[in-house]
Amino acid sequence: MPVSLAGKVIIITGASSGIGAGAARLLAEQGCKLTLAARSVDKLEALAAELAGESLVVRADMTAPADIENMVAQTLQRFGRIDALFANAGIFIHGEYADNDIRDISAMLAINVEGVLRCAHAVIPIMKAQGAGDIIVTSSVAGHEKLHRGPAYGATKHAIETFVNTLRRQVAEDGIRVMSLAPARVANELWNLTEPEEIEKVTVGDQHYLKVDDVVEAAIYMLTRPRHVTIRNLVIIAKQQDV
Repeated sequence: MPVSLAGKVIIITGASSGIGAGAARLLAEQGCKLTLAARSVDKLEALAAELAGESLVVRADMTAPADIENMVAQTLQRFGRIDALFANAGIFIHGEYADNDIRDISAMLAINVEGVLRCAHAVIPIMKAQGAGDIIVTSSVAGHEKLHRGPAYGATKHAIETFVNTLRRQVAEDGIRVMSLAPARVANELWNLTEPEEIEKVTVGDQHYLKVDDVVEAAIYMLTRPRHVTIRNLVIIAKQQDV
């Protein structure tokens, strides 16, 4: 039977758009208390105004260690505990590697890998003290397949898969689950898809993209499994995507 998420305190990074914003909407419907973290405070505040439940807006740049520490501290101060971290913030760079700006590649490594590691490092002691907690990381199908159009991006997601699959075994006895959610293409701002009609066409119509809610519902499934169950890796792709 699914476990209720009502009253659970969840931090969502990258909450200002895409999967993060979609997660905030659906988790709020589940009765969760949310910390919404991203660099775009105006977008976070607009999102928070939509939500029925209690939420905290925190500006957090995943390349700034002090921001991550502040995000966790503010969550504890406001809610008194942290039940789950949805480490979702990330950026995507694709194309010919030799044509990419190496400074952009370095920034992607800092956000996609170091940011996730720092967030996990900050919440694990809290979850250990509680005797329970969940960490879900937004990975990618690129962490499972060698997709030649984004070698550096794929490298960040392979790193995340290794981190999740090894950290999970270190903290399992502390009651902490560590899980990877790895979607393929999602029809959102990342792919310049924002119009509802266009999103419907490429998802339900052509079946080449996932909807944001497809991914978020998978995350909710992972979070609502009984505590003796861990969905270690969940790969989700559109029916007609050639992966």
